[in-house]
Amino acid sequence: MHLKRLTLAFLLFLASFAHAQNLLTGVEDATFSLCAALKGLMPVVAMLMIVMAGVIYAASQMMGAETRARANVWATAALTGALIAILIIVIAPPVLGLVSGEDISCEIFVP
Repeated sequence: MHLKRLTLAFLLFLASFAHAQNLLTGVEDATFSLCAALKGLMPVVAMLMIVMAGVIYAASQMMGAETRARANVWATAALTGALIAILIIVIAPPVLGLVSGEDISCEIFVP
């Protein structure tokens, strides 16, 4: 009875090891996809946030003092969000490369 359990445990170990090889390939593909999506999406988000900050700031100049102060805070928050989006673009490839264990180029393929 003990030998059957040991044999079953060993077979499960071998099966999980074979599955782990496929899982590593899946992780590499997922990190590449994530990096390519970030490189495609984040510049657009950063540009829209910069434009939005400018529109909010310009529109607030015609308002009263309290509304203008609030709008300046909103515009500053939008610019901060754009800066964070740019930092994500710069930092994502090295971090995802560490996760996958390989150098990730994050090139976007356009057919």
